[in-house]
Amino acid sequence: MRCSDLNLLRIGLVQMNATVGDIKGNRRKIVQYINQAKEQGVDIVAFPELAVCGYPPEDLLLRRDFVDEILRNLFSLLQESKGIVAIIGFVDRDNKGRLYNAAAIVQNKELKGIYRKIKLPNYGVFDEKRYFEPGKERVVFEIEGIRFAVNICEDIWKEKGLVSQEAQKGAQIIFNLSASPYYAGKAGEREQMLTGRAKETGAYVCYVNLVGGQDEIVFDGGSMVIGPTGERVAISPQFEEDLLIAEIPFTPRSSSIEEVVRLESLSRKRKPPLPRRRIQRLEETEEIYRALVLGTRDYIKKNNFRQAVIGLSGGIDSSLSAVIACDAIGRRNVIGISMPSRYSSRETQRDAERLAKNLGIRYIVVSIDEIFQSYLSALKKEFRGLKPDITEENLQARIRGNILMAFSNKFGWLVLTTGNKSETSVGYCTLYGDTAGGFALIKDVPKTLVYTLAHWRNAREKKELIPKTIFERPPSAELKENQKDEDYLPPYPVLDRILKAYIEEERRVEEIAQEIDARTVKRIVQLVDRNEYKRRQSPPGIKISARAFGKDRRFPITNKFIP
Repeated sequence: MRCSDLNLLRIGLVQMNATVGDIKGNRRKIVQYINQAKEQGVDIVAFPELAVCGYPPEDLLLRRDFVDEILRNLFSLLQESKGIVAIIGFVDRDNKGRLYNAAAIVQNKELKGIYRKIKLPNYGVFDEKRYFEPGKERVVFEIEGIRFAVNICEDIWKEKGLVSQEAQKGAQIIFNLSASPYYAGKAGEREQMLTGRAKETGAYVCYVNLVGGQDEIVFDGGSMVIGPTGERVAISPQFEEDLLIAEIPFTPRSSSIEEVVRLESLSRKRKPPLPRRRIQRLEETEEIYRALVLGTRDYIKKNNFRQAVIGLSGGIDSSLSAVIACDAIGRRNVIGISMPSRYSSRETQRDAERLAKNLGIRYIVVSIDEIFQSYLSALKKEFRGLKPDITEENLQARIRGNILMAFSNKFGWLVLTTGNKSETSVGYCTLYGDTAGGFALIKDVPKTLVYTLAHWRNAREKKELIPKTIFERPPSAELKENQKDEDYLPPYPVLDRILKAYIEEERRVEEIAQEIDARTVKRIVQLVDRNEYKRRQSPPGIKISARAFGKDRRFPITNKFIP
C-alpha cells in the first residue's frame, strides 16, 4: 500500500449502540459509520456481534419475518461497501432454516464470505443454544498478501485452539466481533484475555464490542487493538459510541496457502492523518456509575419514555436513584414525589426537599396519612383485637406505590423503583409497594456500594448534591415509630459480605459461617431463598455484578432444598 515491502493496514472498529429489533435504524447507523470510515481512509471496518438486529434478540429469532428482515437489510448493505471491506454481525440462515450467529465480510458490493460463530454461550445472561447452530469452519481472508481471520465473542474467550488455528493458517490479524455484557471488573479481565490471545498467536487482535443498554444488560464498549507482543495499540472509551481507527504495519506473505478467501486490492488514495486520542481506563466506582447511567438512559429512551418519576423518601437509595436519573435523561425530565406519613421524620422530609432543590427537579408532596387512616378504618372490624404488625407497615408502602403509578398513568412518566440488592436479596421490600414500577435502576447495587457511589458523585460535583445528613442518618423504612433497618437485618457491611459470598461467589453456607456468625449466615441464606417469589415479580434492573438476580440466577420459586 505505502511501498512494496511494507504495508500499513488502516482498520476501523465501530463501537455502536444497536437497538434490538430496530433493524432499519441499526442499518442506517451502520451506513453512517461505513461512510465515516471511508472518509478516514479505513481499509477494513468491523462492527459488533449481531449489529444488524441488536443483541440479544431472544425469541424474536423464532419469528421467520424477523430473520427475513435481517437478511434483507444485510444484503442492502452490500451496496455501501464500494472501496472498503466491512465485517458486519448478523443472523444467517441456511437452506434448512437453521440459524447462525454470523459475520458477513463484504467488499465492493459483494458478499465475499460468511463466518459462523463456533462457541455458543449458554450460561448467565446467554442462551444462544436455544436459537443458533454452531458453525464449523475457520475462515481466513487475504487482501494484498495480508491475512486476517474473523471470529465472534465467545470464540476468542473459550476457544484458545480456534485462534491458534487461525494463526497457523497465516492470519496476521484476528477480528473479534463481540456483544460482551458489562459487570464490575470485566474490562480488566477482557483486556487480560485479549492480551494473552495476541501473545499466543503473534497476531494483532482487533476486538470490537457493542455499547448501550438492553433491558437489564449494559454493554460497555471498550473496543481495542492489541499488538502481537501484548501491547495496547488503541482503545475506545467505555459507555459511548466510537469509531476506533488504528494503523497496523505488515510485510505481505506469499499466497502459498490455498485455504484463504482472496479479496480485491485496496484503494491507494492518500489517507488523512489519524486522529490523536488518549483514553484512560475508568476507575471502578466511576465505571459502575456510568454503567448505571447508560443503562437507565437507554431503557427509558429505547422504550419511548421521556420522563421518569421517583418516590423521594429522604433516604440514600432514592437520593442516588434520582441523581442517576438526572444524569441519564436531564433534570427537567425527572420528577420527585415525597409521600410522608405520620412516621416520616421532619429530617427525612427536609432532606428530600433539599435533594430536589439541589438537583433542580420538580418536587411534589402528597401526604399519605389520610389515605392510610381510611385503610385502617375500612379494616378495623376484621382486625379488631389484633396488634399492629408488618401488615400496617406494608399498607403504607402499597399506598405510595399506588400514588406513583397514578402519576405514571396520568402523565406517562416511568416509575423508577429504588430498592437495592441488599434489600431485594432478603425480601426487605414490599410486594406491590416499593417494588411497584417500571425499572429498578439500582437493583443489583448492594447497600454499601450505594453509599460509595453517592459519595463519589458528590465529590465529582464538588458540592452536596445529596445532603450529608442523608449519609449520617441510620437507614430506616420509617413505617413505624423509631424504626431502623438494623432492627431486622445485620449491619449492611456484614449483610453484603454474606450476600456476595452466597449469591455471587456461590460459596457453601458452612464455608461462609467460618468467617461470619453461623446463626446470622443461616438466617440470611434462608431469607434469600425464601424471597425468590418477590424478585420474580419485580421490574428489571441494571446488571453490574458478575451474578445478578434474573437471567444470571434462575432458581425455582417452589423449592424445598435447604442448604
